[in-house]
Amino acid sequence: MGRKLTKSSNNIVLTGTLAGIAEYFNIDPTLVRIIYVILSMFTLGSPIILYILLALIVPGSNKQSRPRSPYEGYGGYNYEESSKQYKAKRPRKEAQKVEEDDWSDF
Repeated sequence: MGRKLTKSSNNIVLTGTLAGIAEYFNIDPTLVRIIYVILSMFTLGSPIILYILLALIVPGSNKQSRPRSPYEGYGGYNYEESSKQYKAKRPRKEAQKVEEDDWSDF
């Protein structure tokens, strides 16, 4: 069975259509998005209509995607996990005791 053109389930910006096209042709989704933006600027909006049609026509992926953290970037970098790992590595600082100042001058 050959490959089918489907929307991406794990690389979604708006609908996953451009990432699905990139997965179908086995190229980087960022490259497809850059080409799309350039075409949109120079062809007076016809790629926008094409994108809307593709978003309606191209079926969604059957793969179950994992739930994304709100802190996870589009490139798959998980800020939440990396901050947990960073906090686990560094020791906690202890506060220094400050002498009481005499505030009676005011």
